[in-house]
Amino acid sequence: MAIWDIVAKVENKPLAQLLAERFGDGEVDRRVSVYAAGGYYHPGKEIQGLQEEMRDYLEMGYVATKMKIGGVPLEEDLPRVEAALEVVGEASRLAVDANGRFGLQDTLAFADGLAPFGVRWYEEAGDPLDYALQRQLCEHYGGPTATGENLFSHQDVRNLLRHGGMRPDRDILQMDPVLSYGLVEYLRMLDELRIRGWSPRQCIPHGGHQFALNIAAGLKLGGNESYPRVFAPFGGFADSTPVENGYVAIPAMPGIGFEDKAELMKVFHAHL
Repeated sequence: MAIWDIVAKVENKPLAQLLAERFGDGEVDRRVSVYAAGGYYHPGKEIQGLQEEMRDYLEMGYVATKMKIGGVPLEEDLPRVEAALEVVGEASRLAVDANGRFGLQDTLAFADGLAPFGVRWYEEAGDPLDYALQRQLCEHYGGPTATGENLFSHQDVRNLLRHGGMRPDRDILQMDPVLSYGLVEYLRMLDELRIRGWSPRQCIPHGGHQFALNIAAGLKLGGNESYPRVFAPFGGFADSTPVENGYVAIPAMPGIGFEDKAELMKVFHAHL
C-alpha cells in the first residue's frame, strides 16, 4: 500500500486515477457503492440491539448492510434476519455472512431457511478452500452467494472458478487486495475472471479500506465493504467524502487519501 501511495503522489494523482490509466480504461468511477458490515454477536445483544445497529448504519448514509449468521441455531438466527429486514426494508439490501463455519448439512439447511427472504447474498457458508461444498451450495441454492475473502493468490481464484460452481450472473467475489499478495496479484486475479467470462463488477472486496476503495473506483469493481463502527481510526473513508445514499466518493488528493482522515493522522503523528 505504501509503495502505491508514493507512486500516485509522485504523479500527483489519486491512486484511483493512476490505476484507471495504467490498468483500466482511463476513466474512474467517481462514486463507489459501499455497504456496512456488522451484525456481530455480543453477550446481551438481543434482537432489539441488532435493529438499533442497522438503523445506525442507515442514518450514516448506508443503504445496504450485512450481518453475521451461524452463531446460534437456525431457528434462532432466522428471527434475527427477519428483524434486520424490518429495518433495512428490501431483502436486496441485506447480506448474511457465516464466516466459513458450516459443514455441508448446515450450509444447505441455512440455504433453505434463507431462500424465502431473498437476501442480497449468502456469504462464506463453509471453509473457503472447500470448493466442493461451494459447488453443492450453488447447485442447491438459487440466490446469490459470495466468497473469496480468504483466497490470496490467482491460483486460488482459478480453482474457485473451475471447481466452486460460482455463477457469473449473480455470485460475488470478495478477494481482498490488502490481505492478498498485493495489487499486482489482485490484477492477476482479475485476469482469471475475465478469461472465464466474469465481469469485474462482480467483485466487491472484503475490507473497508481506502486502498480497496481506490482499486474499486480505478478498476471499476462492483463496490466495497465498510466497517463503520470498528477498526477506528484505520477503517472507514475520508473525512471529506461521507457516505451518501450508499455511495462514497474518492477524495480529491494524490495517493490513497489517508491524509484526509484527521483521527488517523493523529495516530501517525503521535508515533513519528
